[in-house]
Amino acid sequence: MPCSDSTHTGSMDESEITLLAFASARENLGFSTRSLAVNRAETPLDILRRIAPDANIENLRVALDCEFSDWHTPVGHARELAFIPPVSGG
Repeated sequence: MPCSDSTHTGSMDESEITLLAFASARENLGFSTRSLAVNRAETPLDILRRIAPDANIENLRVALDCEFSDWHTPVGHARELAFIPPVSGG
């Protein structure tokens, strides 16, 4: 069966995901938005280690498709992975 998904990268286990980095995460990772081919079994931690092996995740949270997620949850069919630093307000 042909794949109708325009983000298909050659394997049923692969897809294109948009990475978003906010505030200090943007500064530390060097991008605000980036597209990346990923395996659906990869976790946010796997992906971050691949693009920024020395990144410190201690104060970062991640979200898949606008919902907070765990670092060890596979990205599956998510289209967006966000790296979110702590935010202080007044």
